[in-house]
Amino acid sequence: MVENIRRWLDQMVVGLNLCPFSSSVIARNQVFYAVCDATTDAELQQFYLTELRRLLETNENDVATSLLMFTQGLEEFGDFLDVLDWFQQLLEQADLTEHVQLASFHPQYQFEGVAADDLSHFTNRSPYPTIHLLRQDQMTKVLAHVSDPEKIYLDNIKALNTLGRREVEALCPWGK
Repeated sequence: MVENIRRWLDQMVVGLNLCPFSSSVIARNQVFYAVCDATTDAELQQFYLTELRRLLETNENDVATSLLMFTQGLEEFGDFLDVLDWFQQLLEQADLTEHVQLASFHPQYQFEGVAADDLSHFTNRSPYPTIHLLRQDQMTKVLAHVSDPEKIYLDNIKALNTLGRREVEALCPWGK
């Protein structure tokens, strides 16, 4: 599972420069990969809280960011969004939104209000349901050097459209 996520990061995220901030933390081996086999709410909550604690208690030079990958129970995109919302609520209840933000990736990711066949969905399609824990202070630092952060997303869509459906789907066969 981790190997497939690393391949996706290399080919899509770094390879297509979908996240201009990712290559350095990947190259410095500062990404923590956590695999979750939990199926119950209690197990999911414990996994999430453990990984939040790990990120916050570890020096950012050792673990800059964490990817939480889910092996079962979240194959349906709606179920994944429910867990993502729940995790966001837990983050807010713990008063940690100033320290951590969540990003989400799923094999069937679909932006609300966007046509189902639009290539933009592939900016957030990954081999497995994945929640990305990002350090808020790091995001603030890197975004301070970006004049128009919204342009990143628009450039990503442009890059995927330029590449074309056949190439994008070859890179992300799980997302067809």
